[in-house]
Amino acid sequence: MDLRDRLRRAALSRPGVMLVALPGATRVRLELEAELRCRGWPRSESPAAADLLVLAGERDPLGEDSWLDGLWEGMPKPAVRLAVRHPGDAAAALDTGHRLLREDAGTRHDLAPAVPPPGGESTAGRNGRPGGGPGERTDDGAGGSHDDGGHHDDGDPDDRGGEQESGHGDGSGGHGDGHGGHSSHETPEMSAPAGLPMAERAEDRDGLTLDRLRLPLGPALPDWPAGLILRLVLQGDVVQRAGTETLPVRRRKDPFWDEPWLRAARGETVPRAEAARRRCAAHLDSLGRFLAVAGWDDPAARARRLRDGALSAEPGDRLGEDVVSLARRVARSRALRLLTAGLGPLPAAEARAAGVSGPAHTADGDAYDRLLVWLDELGRAAGQFGDERPLAREDRAGPRGTLDSAAPPSRGLLDVLPGLLSGAEFAGARIVVASLDPDIDELTAADRREAAGV
Repeated sequence: MDLRDRLRRAALSRPGVMLVALPGATRVRLELEAELRCRGWPRSESPAAADLLVLAGERDPLGEDSWLDGLWEGMPKPAVRLAVRHPGDAAAALDTGHRLLREDAGTRHDLAPAVPPPGGESTAGRNGRPGGGPGERTDDGAGGSHDDGGHHDDGDPDDRGGEQESGHGDGSGGHGDGHGGHSSHETPEMSAPAGLPMAERAEDRDGLTLDRLRLPLGPALPDWPAGLILRLVLQGDVVQRAGTETLPVRRRKDPFWDEPWLRAARGETVPRAEAARRRCAAHLDSLGRFLAVAGWDDPAARARRLRDGALSAEPGDRLGEDVVSLARRVARSRALRLLTAGLGPLPAAEARAAGVSGPAHTADGDAYDRLLVWLDELGRAAGQFGDERPLAREDRAGPRGTLDSAAPPSRGLLDVLPGLLSGAEFAGARIVVASLDPDIDELTAADRREAAGV
């Protein structure tokens, strides 16, 4: 073995992993995150920095997830793409990917290829590249929308002239931390200097003439709700308009976070302790995402470790103490309050009118108020870890809201999201999204209608 081989093997001993969660695969995503943490493998935020592209969930058999091929094409050699479809498969899949990486430095192993649609046609475009995914332009110039309800509106005709959309050919869209930094990934079809998006000049709300740019976020951003695509029209650093789009939910089982309450509603015996642990884990998952977007990585990682403990058989007494300790630490952070207060205010009356229930309705306020409700509910849930009484059949209060209404709780969260972002500064957009944290798994094919068009 020569020196280069030794250096390559050393570099790949802890491969960088870009994890992309698809809707309907929450349980698999959680298992992968826990496995990666145990191995100490770093998470990559872009394809160019990744060695392994790991998909949690099943690819679309109709080829409407071709944006995943854009991610794959952006990875340098050596690289492995794999899909983990079922719980329990994470460790073996990662072992396989790691072995293939270390065997050959000049090879790209694709273990999750695109699935040809019925009729045997390839999902690649006519020029051999992947077809238009969400936000990409197809060969006929049309936007790559979904005909199953996860689609978008290109906006009013008067707003389209001269604008070029910043597509996300690698599926990730713009990326920003809590302070608004981001990178965009444009599609190869765009006609613009050096492949950069062009902006039209128009008057803003103050009468100034500023550039206006279309920017999609998602669906493969880190610390982002799986399956959500957010389409923004920016003028300067202000969101002029926002629209939402969702990827298909490829499962017909109960949403993972809502399982205990839905099982109890069907007459199954579910201990209150199980529901309390699931609620606690759901809020810790949202809290970890919120803190990571805000740039507070250490407590974000702690929230995720406690989340995994809540979902396992970890004893409740010590776990409950740790959960309460984390909640107190977060609540005492003055810097976090200053960063998030005033973002995305949602009065309780407006929330109720839009069908929003749960923490977002209870908060009756902004992103910071919603965070405080999560922290309060964490403490109450931790106090119920030892309650083995059966969950009442009529108890339908899931982590994100009431589960017995005509629409799932996350439908209302998606409906109010565009309004909360309109007029807000771009630097706070991701924090507003994280403070609502809609669960796309709750949506069904019939209900994946467009929330608002850009």
